[in-house]
Amino acid sequence: MVVFRTHVMISGFATESGTKIFSEKFLSSNYKIFQNLHLSNIGMGTYLGEPDAKTDEDVKNAVKKSILSGVNVIDTAINYRAQKSERSVGKALDELINENLIEREQIFIATKNGYVTNDGDREEDFMQYIIREFGKTGIVKEGDISNGYHCMTIPYLDDQLKRSLKNLNLECIDLMYLHNAVEGHPEMSKEIFLENLKKVFEFYEEKRKEGKIRFYGLATWECFRTTYENALFLSLEDVLKIATEVGGETHGFRFIQLPFNLHFDQAMLTKNQKINNESKSILEASKELDVGVFTSVPLMQGKLLEWAKSKSIFSEYSPSVGLLQFIRSTPGVLSPLIGQKSEIHVNENLEIMKLDPMNEKEYDDFLKKLVS
Repeated sequence: MVVFRTHVMISGFATESGTKIFSEKFLSSNYKIFQNLHLSNIGMGTYLGEPDAKTDEDVKNAVKKSILSGVNVIDTAINYRAQKSERSVGKALDELINENLIEREQIFIATKNGYVTNDGDREEDFMQYIIREFGKTGIVKEGDISNGYHCMTIPYLDDQLKRSLKNLNLECIDLMYLHNAVEGHPEMSKEIFLENLKKVFEFYEEKRKEGKIRFYGLATWECFRTTYENALFLSLEDVLKIATEVGGETHGFRFIQLPFNLHFDQAMLTKNQKINNESKSILEASKELDVGVFTSVPLMQGKLLEWAKSKSIFSEYSPSVGLLQFIRSTPGVLSPLIGQKSEIHVNENLEIMKLDPMNEKEYDDFLKKLVS
């Protein structure tokens, strides 16, 4: 007699008590409290790698090692490695929970939807997959997908959320980002974009009530860093007004993501956001408006490592640890998200979890050293 086991999705979501218990196992200085959650000030990204079985295993093991080293912020996206990064994260969580090493309530999982992606586990032409899965089913209609292969219609985002939940093996995702929406639709006027954004936020609020997501946000590349005159510019205050209009004061728009490192320094230096008629950087504006900021590309996919070595600006740390130390110590940043999958890089980067962040004086001294 064959017994078929019913697949059980992982229930729950990151909670105040769960993340606090997790943080108490490690250095308390390596966690920041936001939305009552104790979040590690280093997060793991899962962008890098080919959509193959070896990388699946590498990413899964890197997620497990990161979590066991004190990282409880894991960032992914449905288009990363053609859905396979989400699946690697889901397998890592499943194994850690089944081994009684963590509980779901201790880990904050963020993913992103919006880009059109295929399925790396299917040997199928990209366009054949898109036509079969989305075109013939009516999920996507002519004109829905931009030239940058982005789609922010509700039927598409609803389909993608269901796929992300299945890929991650989760009943609830802690944070769902709309992924590079401004950058993905450069042809769209700001007025139409904001109208569409309102519809997306209404959809996200509905999914919050259903318990499918806890928070939502915008993962961006340029719109929050560029100048006001740029057509891609987006006002954080305007976005918050839409969220409040849709969800009231308890709305779920609480996080953004953007690039920040020693090369992409606009988040700290460009005063492009107006708050009460005062010009502020996006980091300053986010802090004032109570929006959490996760940052991407801390090492510029390794390109900053040689630059850091040539400048000899980190005498106490390895270049990767030094670059991460600078970002996580910058006021207004919750966590830099470091993409890592090889065991050597994981071990090297996670040395930072044994250190306290820079205090204000150390940070100021570092900035002086940087410009001298």
